[in-house]
Amino acid sequence: MNDTHQSSGLPEQDLQPPERFQDEQVMHLEHGQLVAETSWPVPRAALSAPAAAGLWALRVFAVLVSLMVIYTFIDQLH
Repeated sequence: MNDTHQSSGLPEQDLQPPERFQDEQVMHLEHGQLVAETSWPVPRAALSAPAAAGLWALRVFAVLVSLMVIYTFIDQLH
């Protein structure tokens, strides 16, 4: 694994994400502190119209497939 880091010419520290220090800090929190820090709501993503339509189509597809599976299961019971 070090061969790939050395062949790119970059030190290993530069290849790690910048939020690595924050991740290490979170690991050392007590349970109550961790719950308080992770309970912040995440804002909705700003999606384009095609992306939102694609997600709605995926939801409809998932519901239809679920109904088909339930119907097939019930039909096989008889």
